[in-house]
Amino acid sequence: MQNMPASGTFVGRVWNPAVNGPSIVTLRNGRLIDITNPDAPTVRDICERDDTAAYVATASGPDLSGFDEVAGRDNSDLTRIHFLAPCDLQAVKACGVTFARSMVERVIEERAAGDANKAEAIRTRIGAAIGDSLRNIRPGSDEAARVKEALIREGLWSQYLEVGIGPDAEVFSKGQVLSSVGHGASVGLHPISKWNNPEPEMVLAVNSRGGIVGASLGNDVNLRDVEGRSALLLSKAKDNNASCAIGPFIRLFDETYSLDDVRGAELTLKVTGGDGYELNGHSSMSEISRDPADLVRQTIGRHHQYPDGLMLFLGTLFAPTEDRDVPGGGFTHKLGDVVTIANDKLGQLTNTVRLSTECPPWEFGASHLMRNLAQRNLI
Repeated sequence: MQNMPASGTFVGRVWNPAVNGPSIVTLRNGRLIDITNPDAPTVRDICERDDTAAYVATASGPDLSGFDEVAGRDNSDLTRIHFLAPCDLQAVKACGVTFARSMVERVIEERAAGDANKAEAIRTRIGAAIGDSLRNIRPGSDEAARVKEALIREGLWSQYLEVGIGPDAEVFSKGQVLSSVGHGASVGLHPISKWNNPEPEMVLAVNSRGGIVGASLGNDVNLRDVEGRSALLLSKAKDNNASCAIGPFIRLFDETYSLDDVRGAELTLKVTGGDGYELNGHSSMSEISRDPADLVRQTIGRHHQYPDGLMLFLGTLFAPTEDRDVPGGGFTHKLGDVVTIANDKLGQLTNTVRLSTECPPWEFGASHLMRNLAQRNLI
């Protein structure tokens, strides 16, 4: 199998042309087993169960295909089985500015007002002023408050530093329900963006009670110039056709995998361009400023309910500063880039970069899912 671990309890979704809709699958011995049934017709329903991992481990159903046969397919051909994002009715949320290095890059984007050519000079000036002084500060602490006061005196305070070391995390809506794409699909850049990058992240699967039931890989595609012009353009920068990729599966928490594995996860990133360009990066969850459980508590609770649960992106350490074309220009995507995000316990998520206007349009929403499940006598 393509970089999939030998053990673990996995749940995902594929487009199944035999039913003209999605099937829930688990991975067994390299095969995709369809476990869709009336007891749990959606991944949301599986995540709501008290016995989530045990249910998936013992559920039975037909063998649809080998994993390797499906893994390389994109989502443009509805006549062939291909991977979908492993979530369905869950809200798709994301946390930003959760790592010190990427926090500084958000400040640079803001100061550069979305102009990549100004970034390097600002990076040098900010680095000289604060260096790595923010790396080990606990957000919301008295020490963080003192650092905030010092930075304000130096004229370096930013809204990104506020959510990076202040008491409240940044949590935003990354994508609409059912809009995320899966392994093998194209990911989309809004045509107005000229400065953008992938963001390799861990993604938690959280049920309606706030219970964390598993984790997946995600690409929180980032338009640096759009968000850099104004934080009020966050939705335009983050939520576009095919701009959110998750997969290939959710690995459910069981005796082989837990939240501690998420806390210690190492993610690798590889970008391969059609021009022969190659970028390698990584993100280490051990350097996150806020614990994943705290980010979940700040997202769901008495203050905000999610009846169908949520998928929560945890942010990234990766901040691309390497020049791709011209000195000082930094990194930006080119159409056709192949992005692979990998982790030894979750496998790999691979997507190809297109314009959002050229990716397959998102046409299968919640109403379509409900009608499809009803036609199949699943609800």
